[in-house]
Amino acid sequence: MYAVSGTIGQHDAGGPMTGGNYSLTGGFWSLISVVPTPGAPPLAISHAGSTVTVCWQAVSGWSLQQNSSVTAPATWSASSGVTIANGTNYLTLTSPTGRLFFRLSNH
Repeated sequence: MYAVSGTIGQHDAGGPMTGGNYSLTGGFWSLISVVPTPGAPPLAISHAGSTVTVCWQAVSGWSLQQNSSVTAPATWSASSGVTIANGTNYLTLTSPTGRLFFRLSNH
């Protein structure tokens, strides 16, 4: 039996705590995550109200993918609606629902 307790929306929540087959991410926005891809430009995620923005440096050959589950590798799909400004790519989502994970794919 496992139990987890905590406070929603902690301002000081850090990175994920991992061990064995489990991972726990603190903070209110833990349902939207960035999955690091080795060798890829770093992804950043921010939120304001009901808007979430994923951004990364515009480096040739890398495209954003999204998935509702990191344990289902065959279901990664291209993210649509990406814009570029001043050498940075942006994806902005309003009122996203459920879990959503992002990664960069080198094609």
